[in-house]
Amino acid sequence: MLHIFVIFVPFQVKVNPRSPGLVLQSQSTDVFQNLALEDWIDAHVDLQQRSILLLWRNRPTVVIGRHQNPWAECNLPAMRSAQVPVARRRSGGGTVYHDLGNLNLTFFASKKAYDRRRNLKVVTDALRRVRPQLDIQATDRLDILLNGRYKISGTASRLSRKSSYHHCTLLHSADRSAIAVLLRPSCPGIRSNATPSIPSPVTNLTDHAPSLQWEELLEAVVQQYSSGCVDPADEALFPGVGSMEAELRGWQWTFGKTPKFSVETQLELRDERPAARCSAQLQLEVKNGRVESCRVEVPATWLPERLSASLAQALLGERFCPHRAAAALSALLRCESGPLHSRLRNLCDVLVAAMG
Repeated sequence: MLHIFVIFVPFQVKVNPRSPGLVLQSQSTDVFQNLALEDWIDAHVDLQQRSILLLWRNRPTVVIGRHQNPWAECNLPAMRSAQVPVARRRSGGGTVYHDLGNLNLTFFASKKAYDRRRNLKVVTDALRRVRPQLDIQATDRLDILLNGRYKISGTASRLSRKSSYHHCTLLHSADRSAIAVLLRPSCPGIRSNATPSIPSPVTNLTDHAPSLQWEELLEAVVQQYSSGCVDPADEALFPGVGSMEAELRGWQWTFGKTPKFSVETQLELRDERPAARCSAQLQLEVKNGRVESCRVEVPATWLPERLSASLAQALLGERFCPHRAAAALSALLRCESGPLHSRLRNLCDVLVAAMG
């Protein structure tokens, strides 16, 4: 076995010069720590002479691309109920679900050495070596397919001035039922120029090779490199990584960086006293994750225009978020009593629900 000695100092990593590359395996399963570690390596490690492969996995989470809309990509109510976080990464591409049955691989290199096909060949060659009977191919879209149809790996990348990183997923034994439930829109009627995900049928490696163990999969990949374990929360090894993690956890990055979008949808209203039903039209413009304009059209026979106008006004400048919207509308509800209160509350509840 080749022993690699790794010395971490700010802005530099020194390794055994005989090694063709270095594999680091994160000890964390926190998505924000692991994404911050990616950013730290990209910002502080000299990648001109040596490549790095970071292996990591996360507890259940949904990760969206840098230019995506979380309300259009994620089932936010279901995620809140299941305590599954959403994270926005700095690379482009589509939305993916992570759990402990999914392996993430990040290939770091100089910008000049950036080669996604070569990186995927590391993965496909490793899989063919341990399970030669599997039909595994990388596509022109730089996904990896099993049996020419089922996606087992998606890919995204980021190029900096001198460096690059390319990361991909690899579905070993992920919860496919969670993928089906969580990767669906939470807000109807969204119109946006945000990058949409392209749905594909997916499968796990263990669905077709049940005996393939997690450790066997890791070893197959690691054989291409040298290995070492790192703790992405260790500020002594990665100075400043905590602030990078904090930014990735924040609402402003995850939701505030969403490209401007609009929402146009119909709201179904009801009043049990007396039993009655009505439809309202909601039109919203959202910029930087906040309500820039709002119009709620409700028949005057159902609710006076002054109340629907006050409701729309109360949302201006607020985060496009059910909790913030409910808090903003609670003051309006407190000011209204009498027979119209129940109809106004119903309108508020339905509008908040439409925010996902």
